Amino acid sequence: MSRVVILGVFNADVAFRADRMPKMGETIHGNSFHLGPGGKGSNQAVAAARAGADTHIITRLGKDTFADMALDIWREAGVAPAITQHKDKATGSAFIFIEEHSGNNAIIISPGVAATISEADIEERSRLISEADVFVTQLEQPMAPARRALEIAHKGRAITVLNPAPAADLPADMLALCDYVTPNESEAEALTGIKVISLEDAQKAAMALVARGAGAAVLTLGEKGALFHNGSETVHVPAINAGGVVDTTGAGDAFNGGLAAALARGAAPEDAVRFAGATAAISVTRHGTAPSMPREEEIRALLARG
Repeated sequence: MSRVVILGVFNADVAFRADRMPKMGETIHGNSFHLGPGGKGSNQAVAAARAGADTHIITRLGKDTFADMALDIWREAGVAPAITQHKDKATGSAFIFIEEHSGNNAIIISPGVAATISEADIEERSRLISEADVFVTQLEQPMAPARRALEIAHKGRAITVLNPAPAADLPADMLALCDYVTPNESEAEALTGIKVISLEDAQKAAMALVARGAGAAVLTLGEKGALFHNGSETVHVPAINAGGVVDTTGAGDAFNGGLAAALARGAAPEDAVRFAGATAAISVTRHGTAPSMPREEEIRALLARG
């Protein structure tokens, strides 16, 4: 089976749905509340595993109820944990506000013990990283271990994917370690200074990322789909409609997990982006983040509809 290794963070998602965000000092009634598993790295690992890849996650957890939640969702999805657990620090958590009428969201993250992930954690798992078919990381954990893991994966056999979220300044040489960089519109703007509104803007931003060293850029564009550029060709992959949008919170993570699973199986870039788009399209028709990630057979069925 194709192997995906993901470095990232698990957070327990504390999600509130309301008609609007309260103003500072204001209290309003919410419409619903949900506690469930999340965190970009964890969500992407669940998405990749459900999409058919042999998936491993590298992270740190506390020894608490939220850690039990992480282990439970990974066990259910088939994700192999390459983790350490720590009694003296809490597992991460995230506050998520979801606007009722649109499904759009705003998020505050507290990564807990995952904020202490170090380069030593990466060195201990260097063989797992270097022997992966695809290695994925994001920017919720510290930058230094993310960069070191990309370096190990790049020197090994892995296809390397950086999902630059949340947006942050990158070391000058970090994009050169990435076969794929996968920002959304706001992250692409933060990295390039190009405001992404149109497909033309997206192409300009993708070209700028490749010029800075990335092998290819895949910009996720919400209802506009995704744009792939590798320096020699540009392909726009339209969004796929899988039904009414309920919750967009985990869409980017679904996309990255689906992309990793497809690339690990040897899919061509355009086909991998299309598979990723279908993964995300199904996820937004469901509540939650990790629980919304679809199975491989669902993704393939949606793609078969054309």
